[in-house]
Amino acid sequence: MMGSMHSFKAASLSADRLDRAIDPDAANAALGSLDPIGQLEWGLTTFEECFALTTSFGIQSAVLLHMASRVSASIPVIWVDTGYLTAETYRYAQQLCELLPIRLEVAQAEVGPARMEALHGRLWETGQLADMERYLQLRKVQPLDQAFERLRVSCWASGVRSSQTDHRRTMQHLQDVRGRWSLRPLLAWTARDVFYYMEDHSIPQHPLFAEGYSSVGDWHSSGPDGAGGDQSEGEEGNRSSRFGGLKQECGIHLPGVMGEGI
Repeated sequence: MMGSMHSFKAASLSADRLDRAIDPDAANAALGSLDPIGQLEWGLTTFEECFALTTSFGIQSAVLLHMASRVSASIPVIWVDTGYLTAETYRYAQQLCELLPIRLEVAQAEVGPARMEALHGRLWETGQLADMERYLQLRKVQPLDQAFERLRVSCWASGVRSSQTDHRRTMQHLQDVRGRWSLRPLLAWTARDVFYYMEDHSIPQHPLFAEGYSSVGDWHSSGPDGAGGDQSEGEEGNRSSRFGGLKQECGIHLPGVMGEGI
């Protein structure tokens, strides 16, 4: 059953972002008792037109998209298109957009891939952490934050789960990330929960799922499970082949001023 938490509806304020009348401790206590759809309803009720969803159209992205489409087709869904996603991801995004009533907003870097490579080189090939961080800043974090500004987003929901990385294990359902509230409705879900939700609702899998991928991003920084990952570490090990093995987080879900700590 869809939950709701109307008692936490924010006051009508002209200010955006963290100026909303939200008590994070009280909100997290209440959100913990809601199912994911109830948490999405809370986000929309609380932040109204300033609430958005982010998606990568990755292996497990369809679950939150399906849930959000049941709550409201008016929620902006922000997709950061780096220009380096796999062909399978681009086709999967098209498939889900035709299947689900979602309001897609595409965020892209102002500098295209060819120009970036001409100016900075193929940053993902150097094996240097600083170059990978610069790449992620240019292709992912900056375009997302610019989309947030354009859409006046105060709170954004994402499909991160606590079992994916060490950092995500420390997350709460609602936290400040770079001056905006970040909502994580699927935080307590497992990969098994995600799989059976998709099965139960006849949601198509990402094409690379059948090829052994449990996580996928840019074509040059992703691979099937076991391609450099430690399978003994579960999902966290599966992500260790991402970003050239240098990082597990792209920076989108990390706190601080834009890009700090990426």
